[in-house]
Amino acid sequence: MAGKFQRILYGGDYNPNQWPEEVWKEDMRMFRKAGINSATINVFSWAKLQPSEETYYFDELDKIVDMLSAEEDDIVMATSTGALPAWMVKRYPEVARTDYEGRHHKFGQRHNACPNSQVYRKFMVSLTAKLAERYAHNPHITCWHINNEYGGECYCENCEKAFRVWLKEKYKTIEAVNKAWNTEFWGHTFYDFDEIVLPNVLGDGIGTEDTAFAGLSIDYKRFNSDSLLENYCMERDAIKAVNPDALVTTNLMGTYKGLDYFKWAKEMDIVSWDNYPALDTPWSFTAMTHDLMRGLKKEPFMLMEQTPSQQNWQKYNSLKRPGQMRAQSYQTLAHGADTIQFFQLRRSVGGCEKFHGAVIAHAGTENTRVFREVSQLGEELARLGRHILGTENRAEVAMIFDWDNYWGLEYTSGPSEDLKYVDQIHQYYRYFYEHNIPVDMVSAEDTFAGYKVVAAPVLYMVKEGMKEALTAFVKQGGILILTYMSGIVDQSDNVYLGGYPGPLRELAGVWVEEIDALFPDQKNQMIFADGREAECGLVCDIMHLEGAEALAVYGSDFYKDSPVVTRNTYGAGSTYYIGSDPSEEGIEMILDKVREEAGISGASGEKARLEIVSRWNGEQEYGFLMNFTDQVLPVPERFAGKEDLLTEKAVESGETMKKYDVKIVKM
Repeated sequence: MAGKFQRILYGGDYNPNQWPEEVWKEDMRMFRKAGINSATINVFSWAKLQPSEETYYFDELDKIVDMLSAEEDDIVMATSTGALPAWMVKRYPEVARTDYEGRHHKFGQRHNACPNSQVYRKFMVSLTAKLAERYAHNPHITCWHINNEYGGECYCENCEKAFRVWLKEKYKTIEAVNKAWNTEFWGHTFYDFDEIVLPNVLGDGIGTEDTAFAGLSIDYKRFNSDSLLENYCMERDAIKAVNPDALVTTNLMGTYKGLDYFKWAKEMDIVSWDNYPALDTPWSFTAMTHDLMRGLKKEPFMLMEQTPSQQNWQKYNSLKRPGQMRAQSYQTLAHGADTIQFFQLRRSVGGCEKFHGAVIAHAGTENTRVFREVSQLGEELARLGRHILGTENRAEVAMIFDWDNYWGLEYTSGPSEDLKYVDQIHQYYRYFYEHNIPVDMVSAEDTFAGYKVVAAPVLYMVKEGMKEALTAFVKQGGILILTYMSGIVDQSDNVYLGGYPGPLRELAGVWVEEIDALFPDQKNQMIFADGREAECGLVCDIMHLEGAEALAVYGSDFYKDSPVVTRNTYGAGSTYYIGSDPSEEGIEMILDKVREEAGISGASGEKARLEIVSRWNGEQEYGFLMNFTDQVLPVPERFAGKEDLLTEKAVESGETMKKYDVKIVKM
């Protein structure tokens, strides 16, 4: 299977413009020693590239490109549009953002441009076009990196006017807007599009996570995501106009709430993202975000940024322990990456990121633990060669991740402020992770063909076509997992009448009459038919069976003995409905039954403490074995006698792995 690159890109953000030229030559020497073969340049250089409205300056960037080209590096060329130059804000104040509180910003920070400012768009496209004209045909420029970590929102008059245009295109008439937002509530009826104001604290916003009209605020989330995406597409098109074959991306941020990444991925040649877990981030969560990034296009992705050691912006910026960076990098490759890139290659001397980890520390020497670990990984990746480039991950389980649901569920006023979308997704993903069962993270618009199980936790918003797709999946023999807070509202956050879970009621075979919210210290029990028990809490659906069978009932409160976990046969398949938030043991009991029914086994047969992930090139399997625990663990016997590509030796029967040990076994 062909990949997008000729080798695993190994490098990261490099800012030689922050250093005198005599440092550059030393950097090149150290990069070669570390096995680094790529550099992402020009990320925040707009102020230097365009010192005034009429003047462009490329001399220094020319030198940097020439130097890296002479070193045969793969260059990731950024467009520098992630932060405005000061002269632009001074001359054209409208380019700066207005925040949620209604304060119009002055020059400062980054992500500081109004996405709907025509002045910003003009200068943005002009700069990118000049960069493309100058560099797009350089064979060493492997990829273009537009802007940087798109995010944030603007609430200025430019955005308000553009939002009204967006609404006209979406709804056509003001009557349709009123119906979608249920503006009869509180007498908020609009008679003209010009009466619509933005949902910030000056309008119907109650706080960044709360709103009086969820339909309005969700639409503004969609609009803002589309506005920033339009900025990206304008820059991409400026590059493609010069070189249609250019590979273009921008770095995403995992489960970042603000942008609908499935929609963005359709406009990207390859997905890239920045991975910054904390020391206490579960390895299952990091694996899930990798799978989400791979799932955006169902293709290998780029790791655009990770730190070689510590970060600088978290509450507690712990060092990566010896071996951790290497193991984390291989986990990234296992879940679908074709690159390993760092922020940053040389530590900055000043600014808020001066203590962010780097390959070359402030000491400026290769005699550091971090540099030695980076060098070891570089040597191994070079030896790994093209074995895994472009290979695919295969899964029989899919999990729906949907940004409209993300926004809708967390805007809704009730039942519990502790109900968070990503947490709910992760706790079900974690079961499959711990059993080494591969998962594809998919959009709500997928057909789900080819999967045995589809998990859709808290599918609060059921949009057009989703009922039909899920029904077809189950009817044809699939197993669907639904939970409480599913099938509640349509795409405008208006409740489906006729009983929960709305359009999914027949599929689930249950009617939810009431939804109880429990305080953090309150718990109920799930009592299964075989007598086993598990705790549950947060939310408790009080429901009636309509064809489904009860697998477990509540153990206490006035709804004691009523169903909490059900299974409904539908066509050739079945739907499991989980009416409360189970403990980890409770999820295990439920999903063990799902797994048995689906006939799915993990990579090692049983629950294993090693993380085991496979990538495939046709019928050739490459098994990644990683130990993220504190124990010494045995290698499953199925891998004995197979070649470990990292050591180029056969795995021995009875072999063990310490914490952060990694094997890549050619099966």
